[in-house]
Amino acid sequence: MLLTILAAGTHYIALGIGLTGVWIRGRGFRAGDVATTFYGDNLWGVAALLWIGSGLARAFGGLEKGTAFYLHSPMFQLKMALYCAAAALEMWPMIVLIKLRVRQSKGLELDISRFPTFARINTAEIVVVMLMPFVASAMARGWRP
Repeated sequence: MLLTILAAGTHYIALGIGLTGVWIRGRGFRAGDVATTFYGDNLWGVAALLWIGSGLARAFGGLEKGTAFYLHSPMFQLKMALYCAAAALEMWPMIVLIKLRVRQSKGLELDISRFPTFARINTAEIVVVMLMPFVASAMARGWRP
């Protein structure tokens, strides 16, 4: 029971950290502020680790409702589709931000010309992440379309 509570609580806390991080990162992108962008991206990355770890534990770790419940739930499938959409949207900004961090560590000039595009991608990620709790609530209540 305690593991179930810890996994669920971690999953919920990750939402707060993640939305805060992606919002801060978006502000950094819009302002062309590398430090703010990296700070928000760090929070976004921590949230991703918490979400993935706690989500895998909840769905496939023998906790809560069991794997069969999740795999047979259309709402879980929709939630995973939203997760995949967010992950796909994240790939390009993530790769570029990693390269920027490497360049910064070497004292090289940083090209932030893609930041306006990344700000738009970031907004799409926020929308996707904000949809997920509604889908999760429907799933938890056994709702089927």
